Amino acid sequence: MTIFPSPARLLPGAPVAEAVLASVTARARALRERGTVPSLATILVGDDDASAGYIRIKQRRAAALGFRSPHVHLPADTTQQQLHDAIRALNDDPDVHGLLVQHPLPAHLDHGAALEIVAPDKDVDGMHPVNLGRLAAGLPAPTPCTPAGIEALLGHYDIPVRGRHVVVLGRGATLGRPLSILLSQKRETADAAVTVVHTGVPDWGTHTRAADILVAAAGVPGIVRPEHVRPGAVVIGGGVRYDGRRLMPDVDESCAGTAGAITPRVGGVGPTTVAMLFRNTVDAAESAAA
Repeated sequence: MTIFPSPARLLPGAPVAEAVLASVTARARALRERGTVPSLATILVGDDDASAGYIRIKQRRAAALGFRSPHVHLPADTTQQQLHDAIRALNDDPDVHGLLVQHPLPAHLDHGAALEIVAPDKDVDGMHPVNLGRLAAGLPAPTPCTPAGIEALLGHYDIPVRGRHVVVLGRGATLGRPLSILLSQKRETADAAVTVVHTGVPDWGTHTRAADILVAAAGVPGIVRPEHVRPGAVVIGGGVRYDGRRLMPDVDESCAGTAGAITPRVGGVGPTTVAMLFRNTVDAAESAAA
């Protein structure tokens, strides 16, 4: 079944993010009129240039949306206990609605342990074990940002998901696993048959070639090539790595000649991920205000 004719239709994330953020802007304005200023707090440990850059991007976006963006910058030799203390202080601050611990942390720190200290209702990344459990149970909770952004992207471009075969290449906790749960739930923009496969499966390509919608989430640059894609399928590049500042996506650009629709090498799910971070924050602010 060919979903779109060749050549591949591009699916940029910017228009999706703009639509999401337009709603966030209106909701934030309504909150401010009632005396609540949405607030996304960030914690950075050390002086990694890329991580500091991501924080600046989030702060600029927060300012544009009318959010507060308190920031805690800890030295590289911060202990696990000091990090936990900083998280608890923001947990206890009623004016902070969302809290993000910038990843990666210095090697001596345990990001998973720090994440468990974050108050679940302020976990705007949606990665706290409580929130992942609520996602699996179909209960309201902050949704992991990249999976939520992918669902929004598919919906924005009117790509049929219900009843289709989605194959997710990758089983990571931040993307592959939560996305498989999200897209299998009974919802207009989901309700798919979802297969999760990974690079530990020797014949993983036989699974990806059966997909109506293929989501690459392996974090292995260039792993998905045209021979892994069924002609006419939708291909979403979710997994990336960086070589310095150069983005290295999972999906090789040559797949555009086989796919029916495909996210661009740069500007695919990245913008939608950031948009969902602020949507989760305004959700938390509304809950706190209520």
